[in-house]
Amino acid sequence: MVSKLLERIVFCSSLSAADFCHACSLLTGHTATVVLKVLTGILYAVDDDDLSVLALLDLSAAFDFDTVDHDILLTRLQVFFGISGAALDWFQSYLTSRVECVRRGSARSTQKIVQFGVPQGSVLGPLLFILYTAGLIDLIEGYGLHSHLYADDTQIQDSCRPGSADQLQSTLSACLDEVSDWMQSNRLQLNTAKTEILWCLTTRRQNHLPSAAVRVGENHVLPSTTVRDLEF
Repeated sequence: MVSKLLERIVFCSSLSAADFCHACSLLTGHTATVVLKVLTGILYAVDDDDLSVLALLDLSAAFDFDTVDHDILLTRLQVFFGISGAALDWFQSYLTSRVECVRRGSARSTQKIVQFGVPQGSVLGPLLFILYTAGLIDLIEGYGLHSHLYADDTQIQDSCRPGSADQLQSTLSACLDEVSDWMQSNRLQLNTAKTEILWCLTTRRQNHLPSAAVRVGENHVLPSTTVRDLEF
């Protein structure tokens, strides 16, 4: 209980810091807000008789013990979000020297130091994960696409005129290739088996749908007819 209270104090203090303005913009959205933005973008596109595409990316075990490199995270806190001095030392102490073991009845395994990941079920866990993956926003928007991030959910959305659907799909594939490479270099893994692609358009524009699957890294993802977006 005391640890939860301390984490909430750190959480609020971090958001009120002047150098944390960018972090605040990443955290102001709620699940319902993200869903509303996605839905609004799709409806505007379809209303203009355009085609809209939505890619829902799935991360394998995003909060597991073998993801989120502590050294990378601490560097990002310092370089990109202005956390330094005692505050950075506190985050380092919070992340490192944690141990874990498995207990079954009276038997308990040897303790091992947790070298990666953010504490599951913690107040700061989602915040640290968002800051860890914030670089995806610039990467995605560098392709002229729209990004929607919430915790470990990453969505990419854009629209085009009917005659430009193949070009948009090519751009999306190139973006997803780089996203996959970025995740691998940051100890994250894009789960292509659960990544979904949805095209939204009017019935009379069905003939403009790209015939090829969307390439995601070394795999290809066929468009889905229905998807489940963020739940709230």
